[in-house]
Amino acid sequence: MLAHLSALSGFVIPFGNIVGPLIIWLVKRDEMSFVNDQAKEALNFNISMTIYMLVSLVLIFVVVGILLTIVVGLAWLVLVILAAVKANEGIAYRYPLTLRLVK
Repeated sequence: MLAHLSALSGFVIPFGNIVGPLIIWLVKRDEMSFVNDQAKEALNFNISMTIYMLVSLVLIFVVVGILLTIVVGLAWLVLVILAAVKANEGIAYRYPLTLRLVK
């Protein structure tokens, strides 16, 4: 659960949404397989969402990017909270539209 919620540090720290899950994954990956799996999932999701957000920010100049930026931001927030709740229940959560960059 902490790996998912640590992504919220991105509100305060630039790229904290990636650094938080990365630190948890690096520290706990050998201790617990569930934490390893969920931290990788959170890391992959936040890398993907950062890419999507950067693309939508570039598209602001085409006007469609404003709406896209809002949608991507809201989807990120809702999905992070949903994943944290599922992980707290012991259920492995898979984020939709995630690039699996960290294996």
